[in-house]
Amino acid sequence: MRAIQVSEYVKGPLDLKTTEVPTPTPSPDKYLIEIHSAGTNFFDILQIQGKYQHQPPLPWIGGAEFAGTIAALPTSSASSSLKYKVGDRVFGATQGAYATHVLAPEHTLLPVPSGWSFEDAAGLFVTAPTSYGGLVHRAGVKEGDWVLVHAAAGGVGLSAVQIAKAKGATVIATAGTARKREIAKEFGADYVVDYTDKAWPEIVKKLCKENRSGNGAAGVDIVYDPVGMIEPSLKCVAWNARLLVIGFAAGSIEKVALNRVLLKNVSIVGLHWGQYAKFETGTVGDVWKGIFDLVAQGKFRGTAFKDESFFGLESVPKALQALGGRETWGKVVVNVTDEKAKSKL
Repeated sequence: MRAIQVSEYVKGPLDLKTTEVPTPTPSPDKYLIEIHSAGTNFFDILQIQGKYQHQPPLPWIGGAEFAGTIAALPTSSASSSLKYKVGDRVFGATQGAYATHVLAPEHTLLPVPSGWSFEDAAGLFVTAPTSYGGLVHRAGVKEGDWVLVHAAAGGVGLSAVQIAKAKGATVIATAGTARKREIAKEFGADYVVDYTDKAWPEIVKKLCKENRSGNGAAGVDIVYDPVGMIEPSLKCVAWNARLLVIGFAAGSIEKVALNRVLLKNVSIVGLHWGQYAKFETGTVGDVWKGIFDLVAQGKFRGTAFKDESFFGLESVPKALQALGGRETWGKVVVNVTDEKAKSKL
């Protein structure tokens, strides 16, 4: 099979190369999956540079998120006891997604939603549960809430916009370019704000004052922050607001003035979705049920950024470079086995 194997750490995505490696053989507890599409993540860029918190022993194959078809079943189980059969369309996450094939255990796989493309499904495993888990299970979003979503045109941002709207909230979305703000509105945001404008907290407060009534007019009820903007967001929140710490895409970890937390009676809560499989397995099932319900109701759609140049494994370096340079919106996905690439498999 072909794969992007890391035998030594590189300076950046464009240093990655595609190579031939042995196709994995079916294992006792893992499915062999033919990958059709692979999702990209910021942590992939850190990992290939040796800067991520989880570094596999060299050499290893890059990538984590994927969607594809079951090519072979685990060898130690009777087919009747397995959830999937050969040919089933699945998506999931495991080390080694930048390849034509990967081995994955059953608990890391989910069925591709009916009517969804592999491209959209490849970007679902991390973004959707991060946003649903944060907004629904940690912040308790409900009808009538006002939700401020930062970096709203990113993968988790567009998921958050859709989930908040599906739960009856009003959404203010921030993004740094006109095109990204337009994308946020296309996915349901009620208002958009340019967060490169230093006065953005005042703009948010003004939107609330002009369009809300009662105590809520002072600001938003929920802040969804994958960037690292909790401190300035405290300037535009209402009484009893809930601020969700999702990540630090801006590159630095904030120090927050706790007097503001006290004075506005707010809660700051974190979400480490990756650890739910270890500490709250029951919640994982609840979150995915909630997501699939929204999909079935037509209230949640894929967020894949489908650039026609991201075809074949050879395009992974370019896709990661675009992701790191913030040149894209949504979830950047590479079509691994597009017809243009199949002749090379």
